[in-house]
Amino acid sequence: MKKRIIHLVLIFCAVTFTASAQTLYSTSNGEISFFSDAPLEDIQAVNKAVASIINADNNEIAVQMRITDFEFPNKLMQEHFNENYLESEKYPTGVFKGKIKEPLDLKTAGTYKATAEGTMTIHGVTKSVTIPGTIVSNGNQLKLDFKFPIKLEDYKIDIPTIVFNKIAEVVDVTGSMTLVKK
Repeated sequence: MKKRIIHLVLIFCAVTFTASAQTLYSTSNGEISFFSDAPLEDIQAVNKAVASIINADNNEIAVQMRITDFEFPNKLMQEHFNENYLESEKYPTGVFKGKIKEPLDLKTAGTYKATAEGTMTIHGVTKSVTIPGTIVSNGNQLKLDFKFPIKLEDYKIDIPTIVFNKIAEVVDVTGSMTLVKK
């Protein structure tokens, strides 16, 4: 757990933190889930060990998760997900690095519509993405909620033809996390 947080902080620092006194919010137990609505079978999984950090001074954000932390209702699905589709041994993490594009003052209590723009790396492929969401701030913590689609082919996640009707080409990703001021 500490190793994951240290790694996330190092990634985030590399995103250009230069000020000495920063207002940081972080978590190591955020939640990201996905849902695949396919003709023959719905597939869903949740990861409750997602690390995230937001610098409220410049609105930079980073999110990182281990792919193997996704839990499925069916263990065989989980095994296939890690071994055949996401190749978790070869590509163990998913990462988003970016910036909230609206000029928000997250240190002030309120509810904000926000859009994060940046890069997401999944399955060894990095793509530019825009993620819409909502941030609720009380000054000491941020509640972050978002939802966006991912096209599997964009991240070179191959679906064998034998299971093509069981897995959707576009997967809905939903996130919810509470980040606490450090």
